[in-house]
Amino acid sequence: MFKNKKVILIVPFFNEKGRIAEVIKKTEQTSIDEVCAVDDGSADGGAATIKEMGVTLLSHPERKGVGAAIRTGIKHALTNNFDIIVVCAGNDKDNPKEVDRLLKPIIEEDYDYIHGSRFLKGGRWGNLPFYRLILAKVSSFLFSLLVGQKFTDVTNGFRAYKIEVIKDPRINLDQEWLNTYELESYLQYKAIALGYKFKEVPVSKIYPTKKTTKMKPFIGWWKMVKPIVLLKLKLKR
Repeated sequence: MFKNKKVILIVPFFNEKGRIAEVIKKTEQTSIDEVCAVDDGSADGGAATIKEMGVTLLSHPERKGVGAAIRTGIKHALTNNFDIIVVCAGNDKDNPKEVDRLLKPIIEEDYDYIHGSRFLKGGRWGNLPFYRLILAKVSSFLFSLLVGQKFTDVTNGFRAYKIEVIKDPRINLDQEWLNTYELESYLQYKAIALGYKFKEVPVSKIYPTKKTTKMKPFIGWWKMVKPIVLLKLKLKR
């Protein structure tokens, strides 16, 4: 328990055999109280590699999308009365050993939402496909422009939230259109628009290989940008 706060790490994954176990190993000797790995319908046997590693394993019978997997983990966190939710990737590009960087501003400075950035001073990145670099830079510029707040790395999914943000009735994660990459962008936009106190902190994001990402160019980019556009135009809520 991190200073009397109950912390859960949600790790969504799909067909990450060989990587998901490495992620779980990096959670050892951290401030995390529970690791909740969410298998989004994998067919490669990756879930079997972590069954004996002391984590909570939740599974979708078929693939629904990373947003749906995160939502499943969030519902588990709500049911089990966690105070802080942290989300990291299941393909070993984030480093759970850095989770305290996300937790300390929430605990010590009363921030509501902390966003990891590989581009801030002290952050690191590597093996990033060129189109993903362009996506990260353009998305961060557009998001900052639309919300009137400076962000350097809005596509980075290594984040932490107070549970109060998730419980806010003005935030509705139970929408089918948020099943893939949309959910994280939606939650980010809503948290900022509703006035929650936020901060970016430097983190590492090292892709094991340039082929690690499952996001498709243009299609994936639109899914991440779509919530910002629809919410700004008040076409979704």
